[in-house]
Amino acid sequence: MILIELLPSALYAALAFWFMRPAADGRRTGATALRTGALAVTLLIHAAVLALQIFPDGRMRFGAGDALAVMTWLALVFYWVESLSSRLDGLHMLALPAAALCAAVPVIWPGRHDIGNADTLLFRAHFVMAMTAYSLFTLAALHAMLMSAVERNLHRGRLIRLLDNMPPLLVMEGLLFRLITIAFVLLTATLVTGIAFSEQVFGKPLSFNHKTVFALLAWLVFGTLLAGRHFRGWRGRLALRWTLGGFFTLLLAYIGTQFVLEVVLGRG
Repeated sequence: MILIELLPSALYAALAFWFMRPAADGRRTGATALRTGALAVTLLIHAAVLALQIFPDGRMRFGAGDALAVMTWLALVFYWVESLSSRLDGLHMLALPAAALCAAVPVIWPGRHDIGNADTLLFRAHFVMAMTAYSLFTLAALHAMLMSAVERNLHRGRLIRLLDNMPPLLVMEGLLFRLITIAFVLLTATLVTGIAFSEQVFGKPLSFNHKTVFALLAWLVFGTLLAGRHFRGWRGRLALRWTLGGFFTLLLAYIGTQFVLEVVLGRG
């Protein structure tokens, strides 16, 4: 079983080496198609392994290592979909080594807890959307910081080798806003299902504690950012600052790690 659980990590590491090797000009198209197909197969294998780890014997068990693995899996799924229309080799070269490490974390650090109320469809929907939204907002924040690093290096007239193969900044900016849009929709659904779940289980739709307030503030920040982008054409450093501000507000809302520890795992 351990060998099966470590298989995605080994495959990601092998793909990382493959992506680092430049293809000859005449073979670039064929090599890109092969890499895209190999990454798709690896993502499917990792999804199957995650399902075995999180849902053993029909139960639902989850831990911090699983959250990290799910987050990197979602990141690679997003980049894989985007790579079908844009060349993102540079992003894959950064994401794949991280995925190789994170996919092994649930095996090295297998601390999991039984999830209460996991037998209800509403809770499962809420849990999945909350984790997905948090993961995508985390990816958006990391993506924004990467864009900032690329921009600073361009202003200096050169790129360090690690950033040399990054897509153009306009392509990366488009990726950032698609990420934020998807995550914002999921965060909205998370808040709605959270209200419904609270009403169903606790008999009250909303508790105005600091977690709820910061979650709503994060929703407002990202909603304002998307509105500013659509109506005022916000971009560049202004958009990056709003992205990071929204992410740190979301952290204060405990939707990520603290949500899992206190609400899902019942350790609050």
